[in-house]
Formats: sequence, C-alpha cells, structure tokens
Amino acid sequence: MKYTPTIGIECHVQLRTKTKLFSAVDNDAREAKPNTLISHIDIGLPGALPVLNKAAIELSARAAFALNTVPQKHSYFERKHYFYPDLPMGYQITQYQSSIIVGGYVEINQAGATKKIGVERANLEADAGKNTHPAGADYSLVDFNRAGTPLLEIVSKPELHSAAEAKAYARELWLTMKYAGVTEGDLYHGHVRFDVNTSLSSESGKLGTRSEIKNLNSFRSVEAAVEYEIKRQTELLEKGEKVVQETRGWDEAKQETVSQRGKEEAHDYRYMPEPDVPPLELDDEFIKEQRAKMPQLPGDIRRILNKLSISADVIEDILDDQAACKKVLQAADTRAAPETIRRLAFDSLEEPDTLKVDLAEHIKVVEMLNAKEISSNTAKEILLTKAKNPAKSVEELSEGKKQVSDEAEIDKIVAEVLSENAQAAEDVKNGEVKAISFLVGQVMAKSKGKANPSVAQQLIKKQLGV
Repeated sequence: MKYTPTIGIECHVQLRTKTKLFSAVDNDAREAKPNTLISHIDIGLPGALPVLNKAAIELSARAAFALNTVPQKHSYFERKHYFYPDLPMGYQITQYQSSIIVGGYVEINQAGATKKIGVERANLEADAGKNTHPAGADYSLVDFNRAGTPLLEIVSKPELHSAAEAKAYARELWLTMKYAGVTEGDLYHGHVRFDVNTSLSSESGKLGTRSEIKNLNSFRSVEAAVEYEIKRQTELLEKGEKVVQETRGWDEAKQETVSQRGKEEAHDYRYMPEPDVPPLELDDEFIKEQRAKMPQLPGDIRRILNKLSISADVIEDILDDQAACKKVLQAADTRAAPETIRRLAFDSLEEPDTLKVDLAEHIKVVEMLNAKEISSNTAKEILLTKAKNPAKSVEELSEGKKQVSDEAEIDKIVAEVLSENAQAAEDVKNGEVKAISFLVGQVMAKSKGKANPSVAQQLIKKQLGV
C-alpha cells in the first residue's frame, strides 16, 4: 500500500455497579422509561454535591489488572467543559492529567500471530445523557437516565494498522472487560462503545491527519468503518486534497461515515480540577484485595481449552457465550474426559436451554452418547426435556431410548431390510451414496430408532460386500 493506516481506539466501558458514579441512582437503565433514573446530582441542580461510588474504584482496579498493569495509587478528577443538550451541567467529571490506569496492553491474535496493543491510559468518568432524533421530526429528544453512569474510557496507543486488527482489538477488549467482571458488556444497550481514530501517512513512522468515528457498538461496525475511512482518505490524498481533522458518525444503513463537526483539542475543553471530589488515594491493602478477586480471563481460558484439543474457532464461540463457557470450565474442573467436555461445549452452544441442566446430569447424558448408548438426537431430546422438567431423572428420560449396538441383533434386521429393498441394495453395489443412507434409515425404522446407525451402515456394507 502507498499509505500506512494507523488506528487508535477509545473504548467507553460502562461499569457494572449497582448505582451511578456520583449518585445513589440505579445504574441499569435498559428497561427504564426515559428520564426516570435521575437525581439532582445527575442533572446538576445548584448545590448538588457528588459522592464517589467505591464500587466503581474496585472495578477500575480490576480493569487495570485485566489490562496487564496495576491501578495508580494517586489520581484525581477534573471538569471537562463542553456544551451539548445531553450534558446538563455544562461539563463532564472525568480524569485527564492523572488517570486511575496508566499503561498496560491488550494481546490480539491475527492470522496465527500475537500482537500486543499498548494502552495509553484509562480514565474514570461520568457518562452524559443520550440524544435521540425521531425520524422525520424537526426536533430531538434527550434522556438523562444515562447521565452519571460510571464509565472507564480506555485509550489505546496508535498501534493498530488494519481494519482486521481494529476489529480483533475491539472484541478482545470487550471479552477481557466482561470476563474480569468489570462490565455487563451489553453491546446493544451501549455498555461498551468504541470511538475509532484513523489516519493515513505515506511517511514511515509519521502519523497523518486523523478522523474520529464516534459511538460504534459492534465489532463488525468497527471493521467496516475503518475500511471505509481508509478508502475515503486514500481517495482524498490521491486527488491532492487534505484530510480534515473532524468527528464523523457511522451510517449503518449506507455503510459509510458522515461528517458531524470539527474535532476538538484538549485545550478546547478548558480542563480544571474538580473541586467537589477529593483526589483518589489507593493503599497497598486495597490493591492486594482487588487482585485476589480477579477471575479467569480469556487468555487463561484459551490455554485450558487448548489442552483439551478444542479447536480455536470453537473456543472463540464458547468465549462469546459466558454461560456456556462457565459450564465447560466446570466440566474441566471435574476432570471429565476431553471428548465429554468437547461434546458438552457443542451442546451448550447449539441448544442454549441445555445450560439449565445440572452439570453432573449433563455429563451423564454426554457419556451415554460417547458410549453410543444413545443417538445424538436422543441426547438432545433428553437434555431439552430435562431443562423444561428438572424433576425427571436422566435414567427415566433415557428409558426405552437406548441404542442397540449388538451386531448379531442388528445383522438380522439388516438382512431383512436388504431382502425387502433389492433395488437399493443393487444401487449401493453400484456406488450410489444416497442408497446406503436410505437403507440405514430403513434399519432405524425397523428397530424403532434403537439401532446404532454407524453399526448398521458397517453391516450393510459387509453383507453387500462393498
């Protein structure tokens, strides 16, 4: 390529606290009606004084460990001034000069190679509200339910150089924060949002003029927006035009970025120390306590599942579903056979309802399947029935449904089927693949579904001499 793309990502992570950052108001607004989760602090009424939420500090400390660093012992809050309808105070309480997290990295995997993407810093801050623009209307609406929600703004270093890397980083950061227990990670409701800065340069080691694409909430959108920006900026540079430093939005329907406003610099925000929130001081004991609470992270889980010979693609599917992942790890802790754990993983991903089945009973069904006592269809039937009716035992549900694998018994049925289906038998001898499936089906029908289909197929071939 003539131009080298460079991408940096600012990720806003909503912390999974019970209440907001500075007020005792419910932090989960997903089911709430607009403007019902607000207080005098959230909307900045005169005399309102913020009180810092300790749980947000604890989760920020965990985020630091998840990012392969430690929380800063000293940090403080500042006021970042700007004027939008969704910011009732006229400023945001955030961190800039002294953040709770400095440094660290996120490790991504691209084309089989690992790469560490550095983290510049992570600021703890209060979110703004949310503007909505009704289609066809000449007005906008604002909902302040989100105002005051605790956010961790994680700023990467400009070390990403392709749309694929940007997507991989966004997903890995989301997984990391979710498994660390820092956030619920609900992308649909904006619990994790990405602002993507993209620039092109024809000179090695030099950054070009960047554009910032705001509020992306899917990995696919991150990838598509970066691809579009690289193409757009390349076309401008090829025509001898300059790239304007600006904030752009992503039009999902048109799959393109659109200009929104000129990009502000730090001095435009007139940062000043926040007078109502004291500086934050963390002692060694607090940091030690938070480190001890760290759960298994995606990298730890990949290493465990890799040892069980589970394919990389399946591992990533398992990681996407935290409930399924928990069950698979629990099975690994019981030292169940690797084949049992692999099958259990597939069951959990294909039929989410099976997650409701007690682990020991789920393993029992899978082991019956491994032993070829039941078919895969019967196994699913038992698990789904068990999920809806926990009172019934696995033994009761499998009664009368176990496969027959005895060759002598199946051999008799095969002989009957071949004598009744002479044409299909001849087709098998002539290499017709579909014919053998038909004959296996006939054996299954005659045995009322109890014959082991793989044994039936082997015996059909043996009797026909193919």
